Amino acid sequence: MRLIPYGRQEISEEDIAAVAQVLRSDFLTCGPQGEEFERRFATLLGCKHAVATNSATSALHLAMRVAGIGPGDRVMTSPNTFLASANCAAFVGATPDFADIDPVSYNLDPTALERGWQLDTKAVVAVDYAGQPCNLPAIARVARAHSALIIEDACHGVGGSLLHEGRAWKLGAHPWADMTVFSFHPVKTMTTGEGGMLVTDSDAWADAARRLRSHGVERQRFLGLGADSEPAFAERGPWYYEMQELGFNYRLTDIQCALGLSQLSRLESFIARRREIVASYNAAFDGIPWLTTPRVVPPAHPDHVSWHLYTLQVDFRALGRTRTKVMAALREQGVATQVLYIPVHLQPWFRQTYGYARGKCPVGEAFYTRALSLPLFPAMTAEEVARVQAAVRNLA
Repeated sequence: MRLIPYGRQEISEEDIAAVAQVLRSDFLTCGPQGEEFERRFATLLGCKHAVATNSATSALHLAMRVAGIGPGDRVMTSPNTFLASANCAAFVGATPDFADIDPVSYNLDPTALERGWQLDTKAVVAVDYAGQPCNLPAIARVARAHSALIIEDACHGVGGSLLHEGRAWKLGAHPWADMTVFSFHPVKTMTTGEGGMLVTDSDAWADAARRLRSHGVERQRFLGLGADSEPAFAERGPWYYEMQELGFNYRLTDIQCALGLSQLSRLESFIARRREIVASYNAAFDGIPWLTTPRVVPPAHPDHVSWHLYTLQVDFRALGRTRTKVMAALREQGVATQVLYIPVHLQPWFRQTYGYARGKCPVGEAFYTRALSLPLFPAMTAEEVARVQAAVRNLA
């Protein structure tokens, strides 16, 4: 029996042809495909700037750098996320800290955020878990009362929107985040193989992010400016560049951007299929007493969530099996599952470095003990969806 993975990329012949065309071109990296991918992504969202990077982790790091976050600053985020949402603060010498999640959306709880706020808090990384947007208007009210920045981690939410006062706002193009980061990992809504995107309406932050992703180097603005005090730099021809600050190699190749452009043309169909599968799961599992299906709460709306994950909460004690045994039983029926995520503040490095311990985020910790993510990806057939549903029901 073929194993149904919990997540998987969908690669078409058009995707392969797009990549092959770049392989036959003059540019494999830093060429026209990258510029076009950024332009079209920004246009899709309705934001001013999109800066492509080699991973979403890199994009989060750049967001910290361009915002000026550093030693002595505290950055609040959710415990229910991948490590990078918190690591990005540590990368710049800031203190990553955590506020608890809402028990329904599994996202950062604005009340818990306000309760845990400290004087040195300078930024919030608001994670859109599973693709459902955070209550960003409420988070913004808390953060902006303290003149803090908001970086939306929408790695799960490419193409999604939130609703506020009757208007739909694309994630990455609404007024409640200063910057937004997306992921193009293979299990995400669309893929570039690996890759990420930082979006913002700030000219200064976008310019700084582009400079930092390429070693801190600047080129064009120095051409034709005349002699330098150092004779070696007196002639400034088309080869000339200057390293203005210590940067990184966070660039996304033209090969990857070609794949991203091709995938972008099918993004809406990817999202529509994910929504169909989620609706089918919810209907099939309705009324099962030992599990809780995902629920959408404002400002999210079922018609606007670009589901990345389908995460159940399972009462393993009531079911009479451990999570390990449940996962093994499902795998025997050809269904792979995943646990997302182990609370970040309980990871050994965070416990040893910052002294975090169990009880800091009790809602997030309790959610982790019950969480189980089922297969969800656009290429799932109706037969595979039915197999997953039957396998879950057969657990009782």
